[in-house]
Amino acid sequence: MGSIQRVGLVFAGGPAPAANAVISAAAMSFVEAGREVIGFFHGYSNLQAYGPERPLIEDKHYRVFRTDDFSDLRNSRGVIIGTSRVGPGQGLETDDDLRDRQKTAALDNVYRALVDLRIDALISIGGDGTLRTAMLLHRYQGLMPETATQVRIVHVPKTIDNDYRGIDFTFGYFTAVDVMAKELQNLRADGIATSSYFIVETMGRKAGWLSYGVAIAGEANWVVGPEDVQDGLLEEGVLDTAALADRIVDLMVTREGRGKHYGTVVLAEGLGALLPGGEAAPKDHKGDVALGGLDLGRTMATLTTERYLERTGRKKKIRGVQLGYESRSALPHAYDVMLASQLGIGAYRALVEESLTGHMISVRGQFELEYVPFETLQEGDTIGAEVRYIQPGSDFHRLARFLETRVDLATTWTPGRRRE
Repeated sequence: MGSIQRVGLVFAGGPAPAANAVISAAAMSFVEAGREVIGFFHGYSNLQAYGPERPLIEDKHYRVFRTDDFSDLRNSRGVIIGTSRVGPGQGLETDDDLRDRQKTAALDNVYRALVDLRIDALISIGGDGTLRTAMLLHRYQGLMPETATQVRIVHVPKTIDNDYRGIDFTFGYFTAVDVMAKELQNLRADGIATSSYFIVETMGRKAGWLSYGVAIAGEANWVVGPEDVQDGLLEEGVLDTAALADRIVDLMVTREGRGKHYGTVVLAEGLGALLPGGEAAPKDHKGDVALGGLDLGRTMATLTTERYLERTGRKKKIRGVQLGYESRSALPHAYDVMLASQLGIGAYRALVEESLTGHMISVRGQFELEYVPFETLQEGDTIGAEVRYIQPGSDFHRLARFLETRVDLATTWTPGRRRE
C-alpha cells in the first residue's frame, strides 16, 4: 500500500448538519500527524473536469488545510469546502462498463487528478450516490495493471435520511429530526388555536426514517412511510390517494369524538413515487422521481378536505406543508457532532492504523469504530449501495405506532357504508 503522506477529502451530495465536524476531525487527524490534507471544492465537479486544459489550482479548486483552519469549525453550519451533486459514475454499472474508455472518461479524470496531485488516499463523504462513486473508483483501480498507481479510498456515510446499510444512524439525522419536530410542534400549536389540521411532508427520499423520527419527537397523530403502503393503500402498485384521505378523515373523526378538533399527520416524501402518474413526474439528476416537486402534503390536504366535507357535511381547514431543506444546514445537535467527529477520526484510523482501502467507516454501541467492506454494501451484481428501509414490526416502527392516535373502528368508513 505504501505510506500515506497526502490525503484528499471530498464532500458530495446535499448538506447535512455536522458536515464540518467530520471534515475537521478527519483533516485535523492527518495534519497533526504531519500529513498534508487537500479539501476539494464542490464535490467532484472540479475533479471530473480535470485535464490538460483545465488544471486544478490551489485556493480555486481545492484548499490545503492548516492547523488554524480547525478553530470553531466542529460546531459550525454548512460545508466548509462546499458540495455538489455532480457524479462521475453515471452510466457505470458493471465491470464491462468500467473497461469502456468513453463511459469512464469522467471517472478517469478524477483518478488522473488524484494521481497528478500525488494524493495517496481519498476520504469520500456523502450519501449513497457518493458511496457508489467511491465504490466505482475503487473497483476501477482494481481493473488496472498491477503497476498502476493506486489511490486508497474510504467512505464516510452522510445523509439526514438515515437510509444507509452498515451503520445504525448517520450524522445529521438527529439534528434534522430535531429541527423538523420543533416545526411540527409549532404547527400543532397553530392547529390547537385554530381547530385545524396540518398534513406535513418530510424529506427522506425512498425510506421513512425522517418522517418517523419527526412524528415521534414532534407528537404527530399519525405517520405514513413507504414501508406502510399496504393494507388497502396500494392499488396495482399505485398509492390509493382516496383511501389515504379516508384514513386521515377516520383519524379526524375519532379525535373529534374525544374532543380534539386539531392534529398533525406526517407523510414521507417517498410516498410521492407511488402517486398516480408518477412515471411522468419530473426526474432528478439520477433519473429518479423528483419527490420534493410533487408536493405530496398539499395534494393530500386538498383531497382530505374534500373527503371530510363529503363524509361529515362540514368544512375543515386542512393545510399541506413541506419540511426538510431548512434542516440540512442547521446548527448541529451535540450527538451529531460527536458521531461525525468519531467517523472523521475513523477515516484516519482506517487508512493509517488499519491500512485499509475500499471500506466504509461505521460505528456501533458507544461509538466503537467498525470498517465495512464495500462489497458487503453492494446491491446485487450492480455496483451501488442498497437503500435501508424501516422494518415493519421492528421496535422503531412499533414505537411510532404505539405513540400515534388509535383510530376508533366505529368511525372507520368503507365504500358502500352510509357516510358519518
